[in-house]
Parts: sequence; C-alpha cells; structure tokens
Amino acid sequence: MELLTIGAFAQAARLTPKALRLYDQVGLLPPAAVDPESGYRLYDPDQLPLARLVVQLRRIGMPLAKIRAVCGLEPAAAAEAITAYWQQVTADTAARARLATVLVDHLSEGGTTMSQAKPALAVRYAAGCETGAVRDSNEDAAYASGRLLAVADGMRGPGGAAASAAAIDALRPLELADVPAADLLTMLAGAVADAERTVRALETDEYQPVTTLTALLFSGSQLALVHVGDTRAYLLRGGELSLLTQDHTWVQAQVEQGRLDRDQAAAHPQRSVLVRALGGGQQAEADLALRTALPGDRYLLCSDGLSAVVDRADLRSTLSAATDPEQAVRTLIGLAEAAGAPDNIACVVADTVAA
Repeated sequence: MELLTIGAFAQAARLTPKALRLYDQVGLLPPAAVDPESGYRLYDPDQLPLARLVVQLRRIGMPLAKIRAVCGLEPAAAAEAITAYWQQVTADTAARARLATVLVDHLSEGGTTMSQAKPALAVRYAAGCETGAVRDSNEDAAYASGRLLAVADGMRGPGGAAASAAAIDALRPLELADVPAADLLTMLAGAVADAERTVRALETDEYQPVTTLTALLFSGSQLALVHVGDTRAYLLRGGELSLLTQDHTWVQAQVEQGRLDRDQAAAHPQRSVLVRALGGGQQAEADLALRTALPGDRYLLCSDGLSAVVDRADLRSTLSAATDPEQAVRTLIGLAEAAGAPDNIACVVADTVAA
C-alpha cells in the first residue's frame, strides 16, 4: 500500500503536521518511513485508526504520556484505563467546582473577607409526617437532626413508602462524618448516588419504586442542598420567604419554556408529573448547591402535600409567627388539613441559632 505524506496523513487523521511531528518526537506515533533524501515523514494508512484514537484522547484532555500508555494496551484494557482516567478528571473537576463555589459564596457576602471567621451555629428542628384526609397510606418521609434535614415523597403504590425511607436512610451516615465544608457537595452527591441505587434495588416485576428527595446537610455555617423532584426547600430570612429549589415537573418545564403561566401550572391536571426522581427512568440528575447559613434563618422542607394546598403567603406568615420549629410544623400541617389534605404531608422546620 502506498505511503502517505505527512500532509495527506494529517488531513486524513484530522491532525496538523505540527502535531504529528510532536507525536513522533515523544514516540507516540512515529512515521512508517522517512525519505532519506528529503527527510519527509511518510505514514502508512493502517496507522490512521491509531492517529484518530490519539485525536479523541487529546480532546478529552488526556496527557501525551498517558495516551502513549493507553495506546499500548489491548482494547478492553484501554477502555478500563480511559474509564479510570475520566473518573479522576471528574473528581478533580468536582473538587475545583466546590472550591469555586465556596470562594464565590464568601466573596459575595457584602464585605465579608476570607479571613473573617464564620459564626458557629446550632440547629433547632422539628419534623412531622401525616397521612392526610384522603390517602389510606403514607408514602412520605421526613427526618431532622442537628446536621441533616430531609423530606422524601414516594410515588403512590407498592414500594413508595420503602423508597422514600430508603432515600433518607442513605443520607443518614453523613451525620456521623466529620465533613469539611468544602467537601459537603461531594459527600452529598455520593450519598444521593447510593440512594438511587438503593431505591432501584427495590424494583420488582410488579412495580418500580420512585421517590423525590430534598435535603440540607450542615457543617458549621455552611450547608449543602440536594434536590430531586417536587419536594421543596424554603428559607425565611429577614421576614422574606425564598424558594431554594425548583420543581422537576412537566408543568414547571412548560412554565420555563413560556407555554404555561404560573396560574395555569398551579391548576394543571398534570402538575404532579415528575421529570426527575430517584428510581424513575434514567439515572436522576440531582440539583446541588452550597449556601451559607446565618443566625436567625428558618428553613422549611416539605412535600407537595403542603406546598400544593397552602399558598406561599400563608407559609411565610406561619413561619414568621411561630415561636419555635415544633409550633411551625404543627400549624403548617393544620393548614394543610384545613385545606382538605388530599395528599400525604411531610414537613421539616429548622432554625439556625448562634451556638
């Protein structure tokens, strides 16, 4: 077979002659022959698959030394090496993202400098979970401690209650871990992946368990938020109530695309149809965020058995008026029951106070 000039080979491989000369110098892709008179590098067309593999590995950022090692492996071993490399890249990227988030958070706090110490905080909390007036079973779950707040809403039917409980149980080991603030998101993301696997393991031939999950994990004045589905997290700060999560529902997607307004979405018959949940369809993509808690904050986590029947103004006024989390939980559940309680009600309220 006729050899190709470096220019022709570079064009076929979608490389540059300069790159080919570099790969020759490092022993990665030497030419098949070198013209003794002109010194031109000549390449065998059979080298094209290797050259194209090098191109693809360079596109994912693999260094040349690593590429040389991978190209010397059998296909199965090379695949394992690429997988291991990408897992490391993903971990490194996540670590840099965590650091960037922490830096942005610190520098965005109106005059707060990196050298200023954050106040030590304690968390006072209460949780409640009721079946409601219509349902004959309770698939919701609520959990609260000084480190972890969580609400999960299992899909109605067989396995729903087990799924919501399993999702929260997968997070509970984090309470015992001494987690630096910079590692909160990584730890929480790993726990959510465990929760997903646990929920999927409950699947049988008859049913596929599905659950939402919204949780806060505290480490000093930092907290990490994880969210999948339509359970919600709110923050009451300075008398203003903010929604910290976005519903992963079909109607919310229609609102974002401008196809429905918020009033239409609130009354839409498909308002509870989830587009993201643990155990449903493809592996769930959880929303993760790192925030700074302040003394005097009040957090509410709840299932749609509360948020769908009690309007935001009543949520704000109740959270503002309650003297402690226990009273807030009792009053909020009472409001849902007064509105007919057509669904299970899960509710967690927590205050952050100076330790």
